[in-house]
Amino acid sequence: MKKMVKKTVFVLAIGLGISSFAFAVENGTSAPDFNLKDLSGKEWKLSELKGKTVVLEWNNYECPFVKKHYGAHNMQALQQKYTKKGVTWLTINSGKKTDSAEELLKQNKEQKAFMTAYLLDSDGKVGHMYDAKTTPHMYVIDAKGSLVYQGAIDDKATPDAADIKGSTNYVAAALDSTLKGKPVKVAFTKAYGCSVKY
Repeated sequence: MKKMVKKTVFVLAIGLGISSFAFAVENGTSAPDFNLKDLSGKEWKLSELKGKTVVLEWNNYECPFVKKHYGAHNMQALQQKYTKKGVTWLTINSGKKTDSAEELLKQNKEQKAFMTAYLLDSDGKVGHMYDAKTTPHMYVIDAKGSLVYQGAIDDKATPDAADIKGSTNYVAAALDSTLKGKPVKVAFTKAYGCSVKY
């Protein structure tokens, strides 16, 4: 039985374009705790959010792939829909070359973003902890604190906003299942976007 399960997972991984199982955090395990400050200086500790479903979204507004989803208001629509359902949406900016808090606050306002908080990870510690490779790179954590999804926002790995329509949104699917207490069918995919500038 175990061999059959392993074979099924391996075939699924190949079908999703995943070249290896070298994940920093495995799905079904506790999401690594972290403590980051948001743009106002407030500290956010992941472990204190237990009991809530959490989304981690790696972000860089200059990235064409991020512009695709924000320019079409796709990311904001997801943020708004699921934060209204009680999801805590944490957008994270990792790396040394990041805009100032003031500039990011301005950009959030211009983008009409609905994330719960925008967190700064200037030393890249949290990004490395989760092995966040791209912007966007998405993670879903259930109310028990376990990672249930990691990877791309959808199945159209292009910077073209026209490709959003008709795409399969993995994050929305993962959140819908998690909020209903059901297992996530597609739990990991290969993230696409610009590389995180550590």
